[in-house]
Amino acid sequence: MSNKIIFKNKISNFNKKISIPGDKSISIRWVLISSLANGVSKARNLLLSHDVLAAIKTIKKLGIKVSLKNQNCKIYGAGMNGYKYRRGITIDAENSGTLSRLIAGLLVNSPYPIKIVGDKSLSKRDFKRIANPLKKFGANLKLKQNYTLPLTIKGADKLKPIKFSENKGSAQVKSSIIFAGARTNGTTIIKSKRSRDHTERIFKYLKLPIKIKRKKNYDLIEISRVKKIKPINYKIPSDLSSCAFFIALTVLSEKSKLMIKEVNINPTRTGILKILKKMGVKISFFNKKVYKGEPLADIFIQSPKVIKSINCPSNLNSAAIDEFLVLFLIAAKAKGVSFFKNLDELNKKESPRLKWGSKILKMMGVKVITTKNSIKIFGNPKLAINKKIVIQKYLKDHRVFMTSVIAALSFGGEWHIHDHNSFKTSFPSFLKIIDKFRK
Repeated sequence: MSNKIIFKNKISNFNKKISIPGDKSISIRWVLISSLANGVSKARNLLLSHDVLAAIKTIKKLGIKVSLKNQNCKIYGAGMNGYKYRRGITIDAENSGTLSRLIAGLLVNSPYPIKIVGDKSLSKRDFKRIANPLKKFGANLKLKQNYTLPLTIKGADKLKPIKFSENKGSAQVKSSIIFAGARTNGTTIIKSKRSRDHTERIFKYLKLPIKIKRKKNYDLIEISRVKKIKPINYKIPSDLSSCAFFIALTVLSEKSKLMIKEVNINPTRTGILKILKKMGVKISFFNKKVYKGEPLADIFIQSPKVIKSINCPSNLNSAAIDEFLVLFLIAAKAKGVSFFKNLDELNKKESPRLKWGSKILKMMGVKVITTKNSIKIFGNPKLAINKKIVIQKYLKDHRVFMTSVIAALSFGGEWHIHDHNSFKTSFPSFLKIIDKFRK
């Protein structure tokens, strides 16, 4: 069976209403927190992606019972001290940076060494950023010489609370420290550059001992030992990062409209919407509500007659970090030159995404100027492709794959996109939803 998929035809204008599967970040956090609860937690609309399934396999290895049927999941939590540690456990995080870093925070009290491994892509990513703070708690961590996986972690008899400054804007690092702090007597204090706050929100909703002070440029988080977690029943809201591909498709398809139902609009995630509004895109929210600490809304998007170029404010970077690839596509059709800067973090994802974003645009015939942390895109509102483009050897990065599909459907040409199962990391129904737009 071929590992590539071919797209030959640009799609026409559309007026659609769709639903998107559950949020990946929240799904993984729900799995991990539910494993520590006292009793049975239930989830609907759980994302059945490779990353989330890897999280479920992980807690099963630690002795937690799970019942999974379609997108409905029951986790039989065993309490804060309910993990069954034994010698020789290896956890395979597969492609998931979120799982690998968050579970490490929960393993700081393991009496035996536990090994965390991942796929080729994850094994290239930096784990020094979690190793340093977790060592401060007293845990013993071993990594390869270049601070990559495999990681071996063994807990300490007596963990000590820490003070730590997280200045990368990494929600994964912050959450790993919060999880470790929840296992530690005393109060752990994190000075954190603002980033996704799903962990803090679910902790607050569950009335766990966490305090958050919002400062001008950072959050000050205090977390104390968690003694007990009540079960949490949760309908996982739609993932804005997954919605972004269809938002981009709408923006790039003339005279098109799209409604997406019940999307998580957490302000730490809505950078793409704020950026697009600055680029002249009409975006409206309907049926806004707060559900178990997370703000939700139906999102309506209408394609603009003219896409404006943008000098993108860096303070929106962390809230749009997973969406920059599609933003680059939109900038390629803008009127004028767009500039995105301070994007170091983008090259530390599943693939070096800044490099891949630039590479795809160049293959499309778009003029770009890149540095190690910035990209300047010379937009062309009449951009159309009439050639063959081959996308391969991108470390099976799910967002590179999906961005390439959106480019093919928006600009035309003949696209041969390899490793076509890569999207299952985060969005298994992506191509099924794409098919709705091609009919």
